[in-house]
Amino acid sequence: MLKNLYINTRFFVALIGVGILYVLAFFFPVLMVVAHVVLLICFLAAMVDYLLLFNQKEGVLAQRILPEKLSNGDENPVKIDVKNNYGFKIETKIIDEIPFQFQKRDFLIRKQIESGRNTYFQYTLEPKERGEYNFGSLNIYASSPIGFISKRFRFQKDANLASYPSFVHLRKYELMALQSEFLMGGIKKIRKLGHTMEFEQIKEYVPGDDIRTINWKATSKTNRLMVNQFQDEKSQRIFMLIDTGRTMKMPFNGLSLLDYSINATMALSHIILKKGDRAGMMTFSKKTENKIAAENKSGQLKKISEALYNINTNFFESDFNRLYQDVKYSINQRSLILLFTNFETLDGLNRQLKYLRGIAKNHLLVVVFFKNAELHTLINKNPESMQEIYDEIIAEKFEFEKKLIIQELRKYGIYTVYTLPENLNIDVINKYLEIKARGIL
Repeated sequence: MLKNLYINTRFFVALIGVGILYVLAFFFPVLMVVAHVVLLICFLAAMVDYLLLFNQKEGVLAQRILPEKLSNGDENPVKIDVKNNYGFKIETKIIDEIPFQFQKRDFLIRKQIESGRNTYFQYTLEPKERGEYNFGSLNIYASSPIGFISKRFRFQKDANLASYPSFVHLRKYELMALQSEFLMGGIKKIRKLGHTMEFEQIKEYVPGDDIRTINWKATSKTNRLMVNQFQDEKSQRIFMLIDTGRTMKMPFNGLSLLDYSINATMALSHIILKKGDRAGMMTFSKKTENKIAAENKSGQLKKISEALYNINTNFFESDFNRLYQDVKYSINQRSLILLFTNFETLDGLNRQLKYLRGIAKNHLLVVVFFKNAELHTLINKNPESMQEIYDEIIAEKFEFEKKLIIQELRKYGIYTVYTLPENLNIDVINKYLEIKARGIL
């Protein structure tokens, strides 16, 4: 019981006041009696305070309400419900032992709670990395109106919560995608005849039909020339390739480029599946990993979410040759491929360009890379000193090199998304919707 007893500052302030009275009593003896009386009152008040708080075993009940899982890079609400079962109003200090990853050592919330009432509030946590987050105890320190001592109540020790790729804004992105379609004039569904794998019907041959589609079995049965008719696939394949190499380790606002790409893949997968297309993914660095085949089944988003959550990397140098080989043999049909990577220099692109061109021969390739937010703060800054002028010139040089990278990729029919990390989700979704609306896949 004593391990839950804490002496408040008010009691020590009272003792300091008594000590001052004893010091003054050396000069004014009449104050000695007053000092004795005040000291006795302090100790009696402390005893009464102790009895009020410890006479009731469950004077305070509290509950921490956690979400099912945390959304990485987003604000996640944590709710706390505290009930006062005492017969008097209490002052509470609420200290929640939040996971060490947040590095918050000054967490303290003060609340006054009337007798028999509840107080309900919430605070937010914004994780910056995927993985397990361990909550300690929820500590409630209750004090009576006397305020000399506090009793500690502890609840819900050791709660574990996983931080998954960002999912709390999926509904928002879905509405934004719908709005983007209206701005583009909507996606006009045109029935096209082609030679894809999706069979439509057998029909009688008419002049102009491709003779390569003649169905000889049907022809022999009907004694008329019959042909197979195909149509463009309604469910297109979209693959997201995430570079987990060293270039993706660069941090912005606490999140690495890799985690921004993971969150964007989660948001884009949700939109792709809502549009009836097939979403797939893989990661690559020294080798390709976390492969998810492109499907549009009901559990596909959960499968992708689990794969994204389990991405681990040592940020090695990325092997684009290995990526080209694996894409060539594992993605057999023409697909839209969004490659999340980062090129800082034109030389860096030229080393990998032949592999990107190889992928673009058989697929529609979109290379997603990032603006350097720090450099953008140096451009158009109205420099005043020589150092600021030099910094702006260097920043403009790097920005110009990024534009050269975009031009070099366009030369070989490779599309690009060049964006700030915080705008990545919206920009890749808009690029996907634009490609669908234009029907270039």
